[in-house]
Amino acid sequence: MKKIIKQLTRPLLLPHWYMDLLFLFPRIICGYLLTSEFGAAKFGLPWSPADNNLGFFEVAFWFPKDVAAYGGIFAIAPSLFAWLGAFSEAVGGIFLLIGFQTRIASFMITATMLVAIFAQQIHNGLWNCLPAMGFLWIGIFYMVLGSGRFGIDYVITRKKTSL
Repeated sequence: MKKIIKQLTRPLLLPHWYMDLLFLFPRIICGYLLTSEFGAAKFGLPWSPADNNLGFFEVAFWFPKDVAAYGGIFAIAPSLFAWLGAFSEAVGGIFLLIGFQTRIASFMITATMLVAIFAQQIHNGLWNCLPAMGFLWIGIFYMVLGSGRFGIDYVITRKKTSL
C-alpha cells in the first residue's frame, strides 16, 4: 500500500525546470478558483463567505437539494454526494494549488466535474458546461502529470542525495 501511495504521489518531471514552471500556473489558478470561488460557497472553510453561515466542513443547506435533483444514485444519498462534491472542490482545490496529493485531488475534481457537466449543466447547453469542462481537462492533465517540480509532492518524494 505504501508503494502505491508513493507512486501516486511522485510527479512526472519534464525535461527542463522551466517547463515545470510553466505548468505550475494552470495548477495554481485552477486550484485557487476551485477553493475560493466554487468550493467556499458550498463548503465551510475559513474563507467561505460569512453570509453563507457555514461551519467548518459544513455543506450549504441548498446543495443536497440540488444534488438530489440529478436523480439516480444522487437521489439516494444526496447529502453524501453533496459533501463529496463540495469537499473535492474546496479541499481538492487547496491540494491542487499547493501540489499535495495532486493525482488524488485531480481524480476527485475530475469526477466532480463529470457530474457537473452531465448531471447538472448539459441540459442548459454547452456554453454553461464550459467552466466545468475547463476544470475537467485540468484535472485529467494533473492526474497524469502530478505536481511537477513545484509542488509538495515533489518535495516529499524526491530522492535524497548525499554530497
